[in-house]
Amino acid sequence: LPVSEKSQTCLLCAAFFGSLGSSFLYGYNLSVVNAPALYIKAFYNKTWIERYGEPISTETVTLLWSVTVSIFSIGGLFGALSATLIIKVLGRKGTLLLNNSFAVIAAVLLSLGEMSRSFEMLIIGRLIMGVDSGIALSALPMYLGEISPKHFRGMIGQFNSILICLGVFTGQVLGMPELLGQESTWIYLFSFLALPAMLQLCVLPFLPESPRYLLMERRDEAGAEKAFQRFLGKKDVSQELEEVHMEARAQDKLHTVSVLQLLKSPAVRWQLITVIITMACYQLCGLNAIWYYTNGILREAGFTESILPYITLSTGAIETLAAIISGLVIERIGRKPLLIFGFFSMAVFFSLLTVFLNFQDRVSWMPYLSYVCILAVIASFCSGPGGIPFILTGELFEQSYRPAAFMIAGTVNWLSNFAVGLLFPFIQETLQSFSFLVFVAVCILGSIYLYVVLPETKNKTFMDISQSFAKINKMPIPSERRKRSKADRESYLDPFQI
Repeated sequence: LPVSEKSQTCLLCAAFFGSLGSSFLYGYNLSVVNAPALYIKAFYNKTWIERYGEPISTETVTLLWSVTVSIFSIGGLFGALSATLIIKVLGRKGTLLLNNSFAVIAAVLLSLGEMSRSFEMLIIGRLIMGVDSGIALSALPMYLGEISPKHFRGMIGQFNSILICLGVFTGQVLGMPELLGQESTWIYLFSFLALPAMLQLCVLPFLPESPRYLLMERRDEAGAEKAFQRFLGKKDVSQELEEVHMEARAQDKLHTVSVLQLLKSPAVRWQLITVIITMACYQLCGLNAIWYYTNGILREAGFTESILPYITLSTGAIETLAAIISGLVIERIGRKPLLIFGFFSMAVFFSLLTVFLNFQDRVSWMPYLSYVCILAVIASFCSGPGGIPFILTGELFEQSYRPAAFMIAGTVNWLSNFAVGLLFPFIQETLQSFSFLVFVAVCILGSIYLYVVLPETKNKTFMDISQSFAKINKMPIPSERRKRSKADRESYLDPFQI
């Protein structure tokens, strides 16, 4: 049956507020340090003089700043590695609620660091904020995937990507000189971190836990039934409960498997390879590196330093718009086409950008084309690769494998993020404007792999998706298969009606 308006409200609240205190903060922290960079470095110098009676050296301030920025990824890796244990103990919603404590602690440390004359507090605050993001990017997609009816599981899952982009854009806006991007107000950029966390703490406790978690891991059938009723907006949820029971019976092990067991299991070998490759491409496709060129290209195009921050806002706006559009069409187009289109389009525009950069000094209007390519690369990324890898991680695995799969995906995500930050400056120094060709190769290879291996997952149950990999995994298809009924097909809900 179609999902009622009441359940739409419950689902959308869970998706929005769950993402607001999780992926929004991740996106915000990606951009928030850019605007106050000069003020933070000045604070480091002032503190150094007070402690040691001499100005800080250029090498030392550069090292401290690099640590401040990059330690966010180290914290993210720690968070991803610890997420499985926390999720097992507290559940999906409980983990998201606990995670807000990390955001609040980080906000306090980052806000009071200047007053306390301690740059160590800023660095530790960034580390803790990274832990928060690492846990969030594991627990949130799992929660969103498990509370959503299969007919628009992808659309609800895209809230993760939309709120990441919105967080990046918010960080850019609040960092404007007219707002908080000033020497006297930059600490409030970090104080803002506590607001989304507090909003989530106020709303999420009143929303249900994942019904699949309650039924399959807590054996709480009454709680699962109530959760399904709230999310689906109907009293009779026997069909959904039976679907989960059948999935549980089809699994060899009902307990949550470890990472080592997941790595050894032949039943999910190609699902795991697919998630690893997709998540690696998510970071290695070159979007993070594009920011190294943006301001330089804008200067070459004739934009003055005073208006560069305003022009840069267009990148955040394009990110958010593309993510929203992707969320609206994902249930019509599917995950696989959007992923392949996104990666292939990035390869095309990176190739064009390489050509335009090499002719930038010869033709006066060429920098404008370079900037258009940058916007196109960002839009291509957010159309699919920016959010779907997290959705797939939840969809390709059944319940007992899912926490371990998210740990592996999170580890690949954060290690790849760290590798790009570490290696791209050397790639850029060696290849100059041809450095983007490295990302062209990554995007093309990723597109080919996804075209050959990845099945479409829209409108499929977790059992259906698992069975679609049975042949490539050389595993027998379980005899107990849930066939899609006429009622299932009629229950499709147009995502544009939500």
